This record gives sequence, structure tokens and C-alpha cells, in this order.
Amino acid sequence: MSTWYVAVNNKSIGPLSTSELTSALASGQYSGSTMIWRDGFSGWQPASEVTELNSPVSTTPPPPVSGQQAHEIDYEIFGHEMQFVEIELDPQESVISEAGAMMYMSDQIVMETIFGDGSQESQSGGFLDKMMGAGKRLITGEGLFITMFTYNGQGKGKAAFASPYPGKIIPLDLKNYNGRIICQKDAFLCAAKGVSIGIAFQKKIGAALFGGEGFIMQQLDGDGLTFVHAGGTIIEKELAAGETLRVDTGCLVALTQTVNYDIEFVGNVKSAIFGGESFFFASLTGPGHVWLQSLPFSRLAGRIYQAAPQTGGQTVGEGSVLGGIASMFER
Repeated sequence: MSTWYVAVNNKSIGPLSTSELTSALASGQYSGSTMIWRDGFSGWQPASEVTELNSPVSTTPPPPVSGQQAHEIDYEIFGHEMQFVEIELDPQESVISEAGAMMYMSDQIVMETIFGDGSQESQSGGFLDKMMGAGKRLITGEGLFITMFTYNGQGKGKAAFASPYPGKIIPLDLKNYNGRIICQKDAFLCAAKGVSIGIAFQKKIGAALFGGEGFIMQQLDGDGLTFVHAGGTIIEKELAAGETLRVDTGCLVALTQTVNYDIEFVGNVKSAIFGGESFFFASLTGPGHVWLQSLPFSRLAGRIYQAAPQTGGQTVGEGSVLGGIASMFER
């Protein structure tokens, strides 16, 4: 194997192997005018004149990385408080979503209802494999079916998916999180085909019995883009090793697999009863990344229920001086 030297600013850099030198030339670290030398050369030569370093480069795209399954999709998120995500699809690319999440789609996008989650393992097997994929979703509280949108036209196709209540859409590339994100069971909105939607069992009995997200959470596996939805404002926290964060159980949206999750008692009976907070907090211990929401849907639904006419709350929050007296004449 040849050993090379490079002249930069009147200094000799090396030794370099042939592969190291060609990589540096390809990346632009060195140019064709860079002077190089190896044993057997009569003197320094420009890299562009060395035949063995300038063999034609194949334009054939590299084969897919082993195990890579998810389709590569582009996206854009619109809106502020009631967001939707627009997915751009190339021919034969697909995206999966929860039933009822679709907002609009291009003319040549075909919508198909499938068992499971559209991942390779749930679709390549027989009926039993598909039922197991669908069963994982059923355990997490979702339906047996999921909707897949495939673009069969030329050029680009677009499909949009809307958030179900006020909040934010969080795009997550699973490749950046070691292929796995754990989230609350109703957070998933849509994802590239190939992302597996499974179940994550909490190992701690406290989390099983008292966690606001329950014993079972959703587990998103794969190497593609996925989108989760959360209420209100989204807060991201990066926890160092051993760092602990205590949050309201309903405010937890998602976490990486390295975060240790447990439930702890608030520690003071008087505070728990009269403080207006929950009896239990989620204890998150790093290292890892967590996503929190300021408005859990349970809080929003509770306020709506309290103000509903069926519960006698039709005048809750109204500023009339007469208060309840005025409501006597509403019927």
C-alpha cells in the first residue's frame, strides 16, 4: 500500500494511506493543485496529475444501509396553536397515520387501511404477523387499523395531517435517538412507512399503578421520521447522567430509552389533598432527552366538562354582576 505526503503551507503532512488521501480530496480538504509525494516519485506533483488518485468515480448510488426500512420523506409544519404537518412524497413513498388525522392529500395518493403499523415485520409475514402488529396497537388503546397513504403519480405528492387539539407537532428522526422513542399512548400522529409502533412496559410498579400515562406507553422504533403531538407549549430537557426532573404525570410527552422513569408520592398528605396538585409526580432520571407539554388533554377536557351545561357550568367564567340570577331567565 502506498504511503503519501501532502505539502500544505510549506509543511509536509503525512504519512497518509491512499484511501485517506482520496477521501480528503473528495471532501475538498485538499484540491487538485495540492502538491503530493510518495516513494518512487522524482519530485512533488499536483494531485490532479496523479493517475491513480483520479480514477473515474462511480455514480451508482450506494445500497441501502442494512436494516434501514423507513421511507425518506420531507415535511413542513404550518400554523402556531393548531398546527398541521404537510408531508412531501416521491413516487411510491408512503406515510402512515392515525385514523381521522388526514387533512388533505394530492390527487394521485392512494389511501389504504391496513392491519398493524405498516412496518416491515408486520407486513412481510402472514396473517398472524399482521394480527400481532395490530394487537400491539390495540393494547396501547389505539384501533386495530392504521391508514397508509402512498403516492402513485409522477413528481411530488403531498398529504397533510392535522393536530387533534391546540398544541404543537414535534418532528422526531428516530436515527438521532438510537432508533427508539417512548411516548404517551395518544401522542402519535403520523410517520414514514417503516416505523414500528409498539408497546413499552414500565418496569416499576409505581409507574404501573399511578402513572398518568398508565402501565403501557407507545414505543416508536425504526430509522425514519415520526411526528407526535402535544398540548400547549412544548418544553425540551436534556438530562445529564444522574440528573432528576420531577414533572406532573400528564405533562410528560416523550422520552428517550436511556431515561429512567418512575412515579413518586408527593410526600405531603396535606399538600396532596389541599394543594390542588396530583398525589404523584413522574420522576425522570438522566441521561437522556425528554419532551414535556404545558397543557395535557386531560386538563383541557376537565375544564370543558366543568363548563358544560349538563354539569351546571354554563355560567362558569362569565363576568356578569347578576351571576346566577340572570341565568334564571335563559330558559
